[in-house]
Amino acid sequence: MKVLILSASTGEGHNSSGKAILEAMLQQGIDAEMKDLIAIVSEKASRRVSKTYVKSTEGHNVFSKIYAFAQWVSANLNQGRRSPIYLLNSIYWRKIYRFIEAGHYDAVISVHLFAAEVLTAVKRRGKLRIPAFFVMTDYTLHAFLNDTDLDYYIIPHEDLIPLYVSQGFKFDHIFPIGIPVDTEKFTNRQPKPEARQQVAEQLGFKLKANEGNWYLVMSGSMGFGNMSGLMREFIKRIGKNDRVICVCGRNERNLRTVQRDFAKEGRVVPVGYTDKVSLLMDACDVVLSKPGGITTTETIIKNIPLIHTAPIPGIESENAEFCHERNMSFHSNKPVEQVEAAIRLATDKEVREAMLESQRRNSEPQTCKFIIDLVVHTLEDRAQKEE
Repeated sequence: MKVLILSASTGEGHNSSGKAILEAMLQQGIDAEMKDLIAIVSEKASRRVSKTYVKSTEGHNVFSKIYAFAQWVSANLNQGRRSPIYLLNSIYWRKIYRFIEAGHYDAVISVHLFAAEVLTAVKRRGKLRIPAFFVMTDYTLHAFLNDTDLDYYIIPHEDLIPLYVSQGFKFDHIFPIGIPVDTEKFTNRQPKPEARQQVAEQLGFKLKANEGNWYLVMSGSMGFGNMSGLMREFIKRIGKNDRVICVCGRNERNLRTVQRDFAKEGRVVPVGYTDKVSLLMDACDVVLSKPGGITTTETIIKNIPLIHTAPIPGIESENAEFCHERNMSFHSNKPVEQVEAAIRLATDKEVREAMLESQRRNSEPQTCKFIIDLVVHTLEDRAQKEE
């Protein structure tokens, strides 16, 4: 069995999910590889798309208008007509078809809307002879996803099934088995004292004799949001032995600002882009993060109290709403309320346990295993029918 996983360079979330599936498959001896959809067509185009995405998320107004327009277009398309996004992605269907044929793949998994669009274009031309799966990495339904026509749709939660069915997806093609994350990293937690010791050594600070609560603040890989403003609210309210680990991602300007503004404040620890998120989570008491689907799921699977900060308007707003309604997280756009909720979750055992119980009840840590089982079962079933 040989499996192709397709993603695209618009943020790290889709790639993280694809890599989690890839690693799980490789560990089971499955021949699998992951490719950037747009890079198959053109490396230059892939870099351009990535830069355009980053620029679009730098201002709330720009991205919110783009997303609102996408939702309006999707809702107002006449039946049978295709969206502009589908038409753009279908242009290069031949290159993707030839790549799949040349690779002799048995199944293809899309973790990005663009990939689902072009695979649909290949399928509608009668050229896609292998089963195609779509993995939803947010707690909602993407605008334009109803353009697509793949074999199976893997979604985060059973409560989303009615939404998908209302948009024309077949009930028996929907599998509410979660969002795939790195199982090895996020289903296990090492003891907090050990994790804190490792973090202190790696980030170059000394642990206090009586360490208080640790708050992990993350702005996503692109470094979205006003980190300094949030740090100021923390400094006003936390204890002298508490710490705030402030992860600014690839946003060097944000990192420099936090370093400058809190150079003499030992309770604030600025961090740039890091691949040690799992370790940082193990060391902390509460996570504060913008509501990206992957980071949200990683935190929930780790079973750590979660505060959703201001989202990139659009899908992330829907992620925050979905989780807040089920007490899997607390959401507010106001830094004061975010900090107050974080302190309450760190210090009030009853409030904390209520959220943790809700997270356990609404999460699925074995999503990668279930995806593999679904792919294997689908291929076996097809083989039997062909005999």
